[in-house]
Amino acid sequence: MIKMVSMILGGGVGSRLYPLTEQRSKPAVPVGGKYRLIDIPISNCLNSGVKRMFVVTQFNSASLNQHIKNTYNFDIFSYGFVDILAAEQTRMGHEWFQGTADAVRQTMRHMVNHDFDYLLILSGDQLYKMDFEAFAKYHIEKKADLTIATIPVKPKEASAFGIMKVGKGMIDSFIEKPSQDLLPDWKSDVSPEMKERGKEYLASMGIYIFSRKAIEKLFSDYPEATDFGKQIIPNAISTGMTVASYEFKGYWTDIGNIESFFEANLELTNEIPEFNFFNDAASIFTRPRMLPPSKIMGTKMTNVLIAEGGIIEAKKIKRAVIGLRSFVGDGTTIEEAIIMGNDYYPKVEKDIKEEEGIPVGIGKKCKISMAIIDKNCRIGNNVSIRGSKDIEDMETETYVVRDGIIVLKKGAIIPDGTKIGK
Repeated sequence: MIKMVSMILGGGVGSRLYPLTEQRSKPAVPVGGKYRLIDIPISNCLNSGVKRMFVVTQFNSASLNQHIKNTYNFDIFSYGFVDILAAEQTRMGHEWFQGTADAVRQTMRHMVNHDFDYLLILSGDQLYKMDFEAFAKYHIEKKADLTIATIPVKPKEASAFGIMKVGKGMIDSFIEKPSQDLLPDWKSDVSPEMKERGKEYLASMGIYIFSRKAIEKLFSDYPEATDFGKQIIPNAISTGMTVASYEFKGYWTDIGNIESFFEANLELTNEIPEFNFFNDAASIFTRPRMLPPSKIMGTKMTNVLIAEGGIIEAKKIKRAVIGLRSFVGDGTTIEEAIIMGNDYYPKVEKDIKEEEGIPVGIGKKCKISMAIIDKNCRIGNNVSIRGSKDIEDMETETYVVRDGIIVLKKGAIIPDGTKIGK
């Protein structure tokens, strides 16, 4: 048995995913209608036999704590757990996490009593499926101190990642987010298929396996290092540690901003999506809510994901993700949109009147496209919310525009007849 513990990094403020991170941390952002981003790395761990997990957070972690508490409960005869490690002041330090490496360093003290040989470090805002047992076996086979999961990328994508120069599976050098003029010197040995597709650069996925002694030594030797990409990895290479590359050939996307989040969700509606939830061998787990099945009445649907608990009376829905407890009124059309749904069902008539007469959900004869509707929004009748690439970025009290995508803030109330966007 491989003795490995996983640490999942919850990220910082999540400003690029704002306003979805206004009231929640990045790992708590809903995805795929019924899941949250944190479910992806945790499910990958469970499917790989890694059952000891720490989730490191410091911003807006209340909803994430609640989700993990209500979802990942192991039986009393198991040593498995998913524990939240929030940033905290101690006698040794009073600062919040200053970077990825600093977050791991500050929380390593919670792992002293755990028996492990390898530390698996993951990100909480990525969409992928990976066998971490195979990853660990590769690390052991290479006798590596550090193994970095890498993915082939094209030149136009390379400047957004840490790029490695790799030969025979070993990393010779590393550069963080190189400029385009430096790229020709950073091509690596990749498969003929990847070379033909123009993907000759190996990018770090932000997924690492450290041998326990190696990471303890790096933290001891470089106490001021706060980031893996900028400091820890280059230091490991320069000091002669064995650093290996584990080339990942599956689907992977980094949910870094509103546009990538929007596209990743809509891709799930494809006939055969690259990231497939419909797979017993690699299930994605989430909180069981015991909701009734969704009810659909007279709606024409094309490429739509619908979670449970909703009542849909729309005229047409095309290429959209419809979340839990979604309510969509008669005559409404939705196209290329993410509707996150609601945390509760509509209240009694008395309470609805107190909420400006608009119940949770989407009213009648609305038009919604190129938009993300966050949870618990109240949209009246005859409302138009239509994003477009020619709309400039902006923010109001109830919505934000990013890259032409209109994002309604959580709990926003939109009166009858409102027109937003195009």
